[in-house]
Amino acid sequence: MAKVFVHVMPHYMTEESSPAKKRYVFSYTVSITNETLEPVQLMSRHWIITNGETLDTQEVRGEGVIGQQPIIKPGDSYTYTSGTVMETPVGTMNGHYTMLDHKGELFDVTIPVFTLAATNSVH
Repeated sequence: MAKVFVHVMPHYMTEESSPAKKRYVFSYTVSITNETLEPVQLMSRHWIITNGETLDTQEVRGEGVIGQQPIIKPGDSYTYTSGTVMETPVGTMNGHYTMLDHKGELFDVTIPVFTLAATNSVH
């Protein structure tokens, strides 16, 4: 299967958050690296957002990312930044991207679980 890798860097948005109102805002920057010998295209996303206190989950599905379905050339990376709002200071996100290979076949690339933590929330 294709060698496409995902790296995510989350960031707590202190200025946008309001803990008193249970509003915790996070951005995350995603880099998707194509280490195959052929181009791949990101077709859709599936995120699972888990509340760190109740373990309730929310699923988000959609075409592309930030309104785009980028083609990633061999050896290149595609990077974008998006965000989410949670009611708790700690949670996790993970999921997968559905990609299209040069033969027209779809395959999934795992988005590894990462932690969203408000500053000073993890001891």
